[in-house]
Amino acid sequence: MKTIHIKTLTLISFVMLFATKGKAQYDAMFTQYMFNEMFINPAYAGSKDAMNVTLLHRQQWVSFAGRPITTSFSLHGPLMDNNMGVGLSILNEKVGIQTRNLIYGSYAYRLKAGDNGKLALGLMGGVENQINRFGQIKVNDVGPDDPQFAQNSPNIIAPNFGFGTYYSTKTFYVGLSVPRLVDNNLKLSSGNAVSKTSRIEFSKFTYYITGGNVFTLNEDLKLKANGMIKLVQNAPVQLDLGASAIYQDMFFGGLSFRTGSAVSVLLGIQANKQLFISYAYDFGINKIQRYSLGSHELVINYLFAYKSNKITSARYF
Repeated sequence: MKTIHIKTLTLISFVMLFATKGKAQYDAMFTQYMFNEMFINPAYAGSKDAMNVTLLHRQQWVSFAGRPITTSFSLHGPLMDNNMGVGLSILNEKVGIQTRNLIYGSYAYRLKAGDNGKLALGLMGGVENQINRFGQIKVNDVGPDDPQFAQNSPNIIAPNFGFGTYYSTKTFYVGLSVPRLVDNNLKLSSGNAVSKTSRIEFSKFTYYITGGNVFTLNEDLKLKANGMIKLVQNAPVQLDLGASAIYQDMFFGGLSFRTGSAVSVLLGIQANKQLFISYAYDFGINKIQRYSLGSHELVINYLFAYKSNKITSARYF
């Protein structure tokens, strides 16, 4: 009987959940989704009226073997007098012995809605690839020619696309999106052979509903409330709710709650009109917290100015 190290069992459990038989595209989880909406809603492209770059890095379930480690990068900006928006989103994620890479392009058409609002309709499309590195698993009593552990799985590449809508003013927004319409099902068999089927199934869609508003309490203090509802058929509804205080449009601090998952503390600073840095710590409220030291997430956001060196109004979302 083959003996496998305990840590390897943890890695294999992730593979069973995410790779052995499942989707090529499960959505990465972010606590600070409100600063990274490009990944879930293409209609967000161009919403800041200037070119914007966001880098996000997440270390989930620190000290837990095989934990998810996610890095995302997005770039987007307006075109045609702010009537259109284009963007690029890139994500790299490692979960156990599995590595995923995603790259998506986004396009949004923006319409004036009322005196102060914009309504955008967006489309996104791109490719995702996935590989399982079985050679990283340390096993005992396995011969060098064992096909299950001697080689990695094939590098799977699958296309996908999505759509979204986004309405925003300077202090309010609401969005609805389905970022991945194609259900790419993978089945891993003995010998590391992989079969793939791709089809559109409405029952497999993941719907995102997001929204937020900034309330002015006095000259120095504002309160920002935001939320996200994640809906998948035959799965529990996931709800994210958060509230943050903003002092002098510079210092940011708040709390958020994700159902069945975590309570989070968020701290941020608007270093200047263009550079924003934010950090979030998640304390798990499920059983996995017994074995981890929580999750860490860092966001760096930079907003370029097209016509001057100043951004005249703060951007809260």
